[in-house]
Amino acid sequence: MPTAGPTEVRLAAGRPAPRPCTGTRTLAAAAWALSAVLLVLFAAPPLHAAPRIGVATMQPGEIFFERFGHNAIVVDEPALGEPVSYNFGYFDMEEPDFVSRFVRGDMRYRLVALPLSQDMAYYREVGRGVSVQWLDLDPAQARALADALARNALPRNAVYRYDYFTDNCSTRVRDALDDALDGALQRRLASRSRGNTYRGDAVRLASPAPWMWLGFDLGLGPSADRPNSLWHDAFVPMRLADALSDIRLEDGRPLVSSTETLLPHRLPPEPPEAPRPWWPWLLGGLALAIGMLALRRRQELLAGAALAFWTVGGMLGLVMVFLWCFTEHRFAWANQNLLLLSPLSLLLLGGGWRIVRGRDGGALFRGLLWTLATAAVIALFLHLLPVLPQRNAHWIALLLPVHLGLAFALGRRRRD
Repeated sequence: MPTAGPTEVRLAAGRPAPRPCTGTRTLAAAAWALSAVLLVLFAAPPLHAAPRIGVATMQPGEIFFERFGHNAIVVDEPALGEPVSYNFGYFDMEEPDFVSRFVRGDMRYRLVALPLSQDMAYYREVGRGVSVQWLDLDPAQARALADALARNALPRNAVYRYDYFTDNCSTRVRDALDDALDGALQRRLASRSRGNTYRGDAVRLASPAPWMWLGFDLGLGPSADRPNSLWHDAFVPMRLADALSDIRLEDGRPLVSSTETLLPHRLPPEPPEAPRPWWPWLLGGLALAIGMLALRRRQELLAGAALAFWTVGGMLGLVMVFLWCFTEHRFAWANQNLLLLSPLSLLLLGGGWRIVRGRDGGALFRGLLWTLATAAVIALFLHLLPVLPQRNAHWIALLLPVHLGLAFALGRRRRD
């Protein structure tokens, strides 16, 4: 996120964070663009003709922080030589506390105004497609939106607190349009739903990067599983573009008058929507459990393999506890995957190492094994409750048999 001093504006968009709607541009070019645009908008005589307003949608890229796509509002002023792109996706990685803010979920983003051609340069270079939906706004609405964006892009107004799902660069575009339409956008979208969830779209769009979708799927709690309205779906730029194309104004005319392709998309398309069955995960969990029971007479070998599982599970559990208790990542709170991947697993390492060396694991070790197995059963019980279950059936199907298998295979006193 950029910072602004009394006489200058410093912008850094060199390498965006792994979040939706960010771009890559040089420091000097972005600073020049903002200064030039704002100078023209506020030093020039008033512009009386209504501008043309569009929503630019950038398709997902191949780098992990580009997986969610991006968007911006385009203002085409008749009296200016080039349309202006209002982009809510800038931040400053050189801030002294950037990393700590990122970890805590207290990120600061900024709106930047820059020439559309400059905004498109990066997307042309990497092959990401860009289209613009030109909106059929009344002249007064278009002028009010253009003026509001110009004021918002001033250094003293541009900064906002970023949230992955509820206040990102796409929801800022949505909200600015809704203000110009006197709330008509929200009225049209808030009462309709396709059943999408924050988790579903996050995991789907991150799926080309396995570590990324695993992080979302394991790290998100039940708040990410509430069915979204189309209004909330708009945290994804492509979802917002789809919603805008279906909106009709009070007099029945379409909100989108035309759609223009600025850049062709030369990369693979965004991942399609597809159901994720839980039964293959159950088959995998049962196969592992059967293998554990088959090795119950070779406990040294089984315990050696289990040490890796307990280490990874315990570390993941510590991360989930940290996100819940010590950060503002509120969609990670109350994560029921803690019942499957618990920090208590780390307490099993000592007993497991004793078994590897041919000794008894101890009473505490056996008690913890059965405690973790019981916690996994509780996770299944919570999932079956009718009150907003967390959509983690696949993780329960995989890990519940594993915990039970370890408890039955290693949870008995060793006989020498």
